[in-house]
Amino acid sequence: MTDTARRTHGYAATPIQKTALIVGIVFLLVGIAGFIPGLTHSAEHLHGAGADSEAHLLGVFQVSVLHNFVHLAFAIAGIALAARARSSRLYLIIGGLAYLVVWLYGLIAVGNESLNFIPVNDADNWLHLGLGIGMVLLGIFVSREPRVPGNGNRTARA
Repeated sequence: MTDTARRTHGYAATPIQKTALIVGIVFLLVGIAGFIPGLTHSAEHLHGAGADSEAHLLGVFQVSVLHNFVHLAFAIAGIALAARARSSRLYLIIGGLAYLVVWLYGLIAVGNESLNFIPVNDADNWLHLGLGIGMVLLGIFVSREPRVPGNGNRTARA
């Protein structure tokens, strides 16, 4: 990509930037939904942290205030890092690896109340595994080159 082309690309202009932005928006929606009664069943039992939080997003995924703030932090990061292709790729790959670590944590923490401070349940674990793998794969395989209008599926090359 030429210097001129680099300068003309704006916020979320490339496929990798758009991907990071979309992932960030999804995390934003999930983080907000975790506080909304109706979307979060037993929201009145939403605790700051810990396995005793009885709130479940969509009636399935155990959440707490801490858990929701983690989603919101990932949202802010994705939306902010969508400004550049390199940071978008790093967000997806490192964020995906972080979710794989959370999945491993969940394998140990579910059923152990003293360790389960986020909290997570089995449904969360499956979701974190899928998120981790999906984000890493997106970060690796989505192009950082902008699509050229009228050029089919080909991307711009310097």
